[in-house]
Amino acid sequence: MNYIIMDLEWNQSSTGQEEVSKVLPFEIIEIGAIKLNSDRKMVDEFSELVKPQVYHRMHHVTRKLIHLQMEQLEHGRPFAEVMEQFREWCGGDYIFCTWGPLDLTELQRNIRYYRLEPLSDGPIRFLDVQKLFSIAYEDRKSRRTLEYAIDYLHIEKDIPFHRAFSDAYYTAKVLACMEEKVLGNYSYDVFHLPRDKASEIHVVFDTYAKYISRAFDDKTEILEDRAIMGTNCYLCHKGLRKKVRWFSPNGKHYYSVSYCDRHGYMKAKIRIRKAEDGAVYAVKTEKFITEPEMEALRDRQEKAKRQRKGRRVSKNRNRQNRSDTGLAGSVSS
Repeated sequence: MNYIIMDLEWNQSSTGQEEVSKVLPFEIIEIGAIKLNSDRKMVDEFSELVKPQVYHRMHHVTRKLIHLQMEQLEHGRPFAEVMEQFREWCGGDYIFCTWGPLDLTELQRNIRYYRLEPLSDGPIRFLDVQKLFSIAYEDRKSRRTLEYAIDYLHIEKDIPFHRAFSDAYYTAKVLACMEEKVLGNYSYDVFHLPRDKASEIHVVFDTYAKYISRAFDDKTEILEDRAIMGTNCYLCHKGLRKKVRWFSPNGKHYYSVSYCDRHGYMKAKIRIRKAEDGAVYAVKTEKFITEPEMEALRDRQEKAKRQRKGRRVSKNRNRQNRSDTGLAGSVSS
């Protein structure tokens, strides 16, 4: 298997193009990529400018970041042609690698806009090298810039940053430094969601488990789905009783804690997200936590209850005040 380390540059709409920007917020203007073999050695490279077909004025943010002029892009080829060549160059057995999670989504959005054959009809597994850097060298949560990682690893800066090819080149250099075991922490791009229940994503990593659902019409359907809201130990698959029942401090994230007599307290978190077509889906993560962490979540649950109760009391009081004001007005008349 080869590693395709890809980076994109894109332009965005200027004033007066709000309608098209809803469909294509970012038009790709450059594709750069490095191919590593299974030993993570560089074996090939790809670099192409894309001739703009939607946004013919360079946005000031784009110009500042990548130092490209619109006149240079006129020498590029249309996206459909570049994409066809890029697919052929990638070959048949590879995994995409990017710095951060955005490039694959924007690539697929451009593919859809031009009505080209999709990369996949479901989620795409890929390596987010920015995340891998945090797992390998820092706290698993922080997200650093590519230049920070290059400095941290003492990699020579032999070409300028902030062009598609150069950023792909440096991302490949970072990936090549990592231990093999880190590469098991892959990510999923969900521009296309799982088609049905059978194709939903269930994966167990070294410190947590992750589940990505199919599409639902609304949040209520997700919260009523027993498979999503149920809790089973992801190691021994035993059904668990909840120590902290599901609660949400914000209406988007939901938490619970269950207890496994073999593996301890298991925290579950559900994030409800909106899909490209307006449907919603769930991303559920589960990990084992300590008893103090469980108690902290229980305290957070109690705080959420108090806040919810306070909002209800305030709402009822305001309703009563409006009612009293209306009654007083009718008497005075």
